[in-house]
Amino acid sequence: MALDRRGFLKFIGGATAGILATPVVWKGLDDVSIWSQNWSWIPRNIKGANSYVPTVSKLCPTGVGVRVRLVDGRPVRVIGNPEHPLSKGGVSSIAAAEVQMLYSPARMKRPLKRSPDGAYVMISWEEAEAMLLDGLKAAKGGDALACISGDDNGTINELLSAFVQQSGSKSFFLMPGEAQPAAKAWDLMGGEGQIGYDIEKSDFVLAIGANVLEAWGTAIRNRHAFGASHPHGAEPTAQFVYAGPVLNNTATGADDWLPIRPGTESAFALGLAHLLIKAGASSSAPDFDAFRSLAASFSPEKVAAQTGVDAKALTALAQALAKAKHPLVIVGSEFSQGAGAAPVMAGIALNMLLGSVNRDGGLRALPVARKVVPAGMDRKAMLQQDLTLWASAIASGKAKAPKAMLVYEANPVYALPQGSAFKDTLAKVPFKVAFTSFLDETAMQCDLVIPVSMGLERLDDVCTPYGCGEVVYSLATPVTAPLFDTKPAGDALIALGGKLGLDLGVASFEDMLKAKAAAHGADFDKLAEGTAFTSRATVGANLSFRPDVLSKALDVKAPALPLALAPVMKLNMGTSKTAIPPFNTKTIRRWEVQGKEGYVMLNGATARKLGLAQHDRVVLSNPTGKVTVRVNIFEGVMNDTVAMPLGFGHTAFDEFSKGKGENVMHLLAPSTEPVTGLAVWTGAGVNIAKA
Repeated sequence: MALDRRGFLKFIGGATAGILATPVVWKGLDDVSIWSQNWSWIPRNIKGANSYVPTVSKLCPTGVGVRVRLVDGRPVRVIGNPEHPLSKGGVSSIAAAEVQMLYSPARMKRPLKRSPDGAYVMISWEEAEAMLLDGLKAAKGGDALACISGDDNGTINELLSAFVQQSGSKSFFLMPGEAQPAAKAWDLMGGEGQIGYDIEKSDFVLAIGANVLEAWGTAIRNRHAFGASHPHGAEPTAQFVYAGPVLNNTATGADDWLPIRPGTESAFALGLAHLLIKAGASSSAPDFDAFRSLAASFSPEKVAAQTGVDAKALTALAQALAKAKHPLVIVGSEFSQGAGAAPVMAGIALNMLLGSVNRDGGLRALPVARKVVPAGMDRKAMLQQDLTLWASAIASGKAKAPKAMLVYEANPVYALPQGSAFKDTLAKVPFKVAFTSFLDETAMQCDLVIPVSMGLERLDDVCTPYGCGEVVYSLATPVTAPLFDTKPAGDALIALGGKLGLDLGVASFEDMLKAKAAAHGADFDKLAEGTAFTSRATVGANLSFRPDVLSKALDVKAPALPLALAPVMKLNMGTSKTAIPPFNTKTIRRWEVQGKEGYVMLNGATARKLGLAQHDRVVLSNPTGKVTVRVNIFEGVMNDTVAMPLGFGHTAFDEFSKGKGENVMHLLAPSTEPVTGLAVWTGAGVNIAKA
């Protein structure tokens, strides 16, 4: 019998009604839902008493204070701590994910050693310690031992540097950041202690390059200061102005954004100095006249040509700074690394002209607590070490490689400029050890991997993160016992030093932190309870402008390539030692990465000039390397500039980060800043072509 259209519709309708009426389908769906909700990896609600433990994040570079919620003694959530001076109730996207990362399946659970076939095999702690002891016995004297630390400011750096120096070496290095060029600039200009920026008490904050509301310095504290000065429904009590190449989170929040080309921060600052001096600003510094002569060559028209800023906007900004009662100028890198001393020196000079040194709301010279590990380096000595230049010299054969290298919670293979070239450095080191919580790119190149307890599982400290406007000392206290077969590195290294016959001068890691608390004048018991120590003390700041250094340090030639490269850092995408936390993947936008392909940003005018459209696949290249990405048209980018986010392009760490996008560090090559000798990599250029 033929089935016409009407009959077919009746048949479909009847079948549908029958399916809906029968209990079989609904029973099957119920079974599926029950089955799918019983997968072993789905988190379960925990029953038990709630408690909150104060501590600080060692994962986040801002040193933010947090409260960890525990249910029946198990950590389940991180929130801000209103009582902590670096939090004031806020929390960073990195710190918020720290509890989740405790339970990550990618965590290191036992020591690993590389077998002869190149694979990693699990070993016992006894075997790992014996292997470590044997490897370090051969690395004594003559810079035979090197160490790289990813801890920005903790006292463990004194212990690590003591370990190196007691072995006869001076090769202890911190990972690059803002603190090293700032320390160099401050020292050259005659400053003592550590630079601090009193954002909370300022009524006009000018950030040149420094992404102060996202990834620079004590960003969470800075955000609180911004929010307090911008009450809802009322007039702001402070103005925030950002000058930089990209409409990043700081530029978006600021009262005004002045686009300038990447790497032109010094010229922009000296243009402001020219206008301020012309309007009557002066200084009692002995070399003011020489500095005035230098600044005179940076007219608004010249600065406009160099930086791309509008000359009238520059003039209006200088006038606003001069009128402010408590102006503050902060100069740094758009992505918190790679800037030289010259931009910071130019920023300090502006604060000197504005009378903002060692006063509320200005630039403050903060005291630095004495070192407590006698054999270790002090803070000043640590910041004088340049890891990038040292590694480049070894890779090129200009310097001798050490016999052994310790890498503590750092990932230089991923995070250094031309980081893949750091593999060449590691390849020349016979014995390499990574102290880490995750098997990252650097750990994958090591012979021995030691699983380190995470910050929420160990005792540790945070000593006045760079950029903070006052002295802050905090303890990170364990909120839980280690979840896996891991150990804190501090006591393990002290025990190892004893077996090697090294006189480190400390009996235990806790005793070392007690000594550091005493050096600050802090009460250790109160610190352990979660109360941070703060001090508004300052040290002398008899500064000079040093135009003799500044004029020569400005002479850094950018590559003659069609586009300037502007890396963009956002904390939700990880840091130099932490990949994108799984918790944060939902915060990444589709025009930053889609699937495995990353995006870069160009404005419409630049894209049209290059014949490019939205989603075009392109190749960015320069003599350093090349990457393949897609195009996102975004008007918040300077003309003839391509903006590229950091945090992508991992080849290790975990499944949530690996193989997504490209690593912008492949396009950055270090050069040397004249006079200071610092490695710099903020002025890169690129070619662009359709893929």
